[in-house]
Amino acid sequence: MTRPLKKAELHCHLEGAVPPALALSQARKYRIETDAFLRDGAYVWRDFTSFLVAYDAVADLFRTESDYALLTEAYLDGLAACGVVYSELFVSPDHAETVGLGADAYLAGISRGIEAARARTGIECRMVVVGLRHRGPERVEWAARYAAACGNPLVTGFNMAGEERLGTVSDFVRAFDIARDAGLGITVHAGELCGASSVRDALDLLRPARIGHGVRAIEDPALVERLADEGVVLEVCPGSNVALGVFSDFAAHPLRRLHAAGVRVTLNSDDPPFFHTSLQREYDLAREAMGFADEELDAMTRTAIEAAFVDEDTRSRLLSRL
Repeated sequence: MTRPLKKAELHCHLEGAVPPALALSQARKYRIETDAFLRDGAYVWRDFTSFLVAYDAVADLFRTESDYALLTEAYLDGLAACGVVYSELFVSPDHAETVGLGADAYLAGISRGIEAARARTGIECRMVVVGLRHRGPERVEWAARYAAACGNPLVTGFNMAGEERLGTVSDFVRAFDIARDAGLGITVHAGELCGASSVRDALDLLRPARIGHGVRAIEDPALVERLADEGVVLEVCPGSNVALGVFSDFAAHPLRRLHAAGVRVTLNSDDPPFFHTSLQREYDLAREAMGFADEELDAMTRTAIEAAFVDEDTRSRLLSRL
């Protein structure tokens, strides 16, 4: 077990981190039937498209500032219990607008949860605002403008998630320029459902410091070499990749090959209960199924903190805890 190791996470979607038991409690609160997306204590989906449907149904169970404070605090408490010192949460103002909460109240609730968890456990957390690719360029630009102007000190990054097979990377350049000009850290989902070309396009057009997933880069040796040379950090989520069929099993997963090639990699859980995983399990799998030594796992945690969207004083304090 890797429980004694300090850990950090850069890639987790807040609404994707809802434990099924909490989803059921919220469903009872709002009198919502859950059979379509939650049965026998597990989320129900078949492929990436149906996963997004289930994800949105779970997100719909959180409708108030207090709901989001509860969810955030619960997730961060669980991370802290397994040695996590830092977490970045992907947050979606689009979800808040959909349920009528409003983006400001949404972030306020998440901030309350972050502050409560930090006061009790010492875990640090920041928020990365996500634009949803399948909602189109205008909506992603709206998310970028909101992230740039919201004034919440815990919002330190911008990302684009959602259906990678829709649109082209060039459609979203303006959104990322808006976020970059505001001083936000830049990361983007690429190279998960689509191949190496999506990673290359993201690097060329969006100029991110980090890539969410990025594992399909393994299909292009020159691209792998470029990632290593440029020091771009990959937010790798093996459990998610296998659950979604990106790779058949952990033996086929390229994390070990990417690491051996000098690519800066980190371990993350993505949407943990949907994929029957957790950050603890991701570290355990890296050791037991992929053969990483504890020293290598420690180095991945260090890489995550070095790549975190935090100020330098916070980064130094976090590194001192390793």
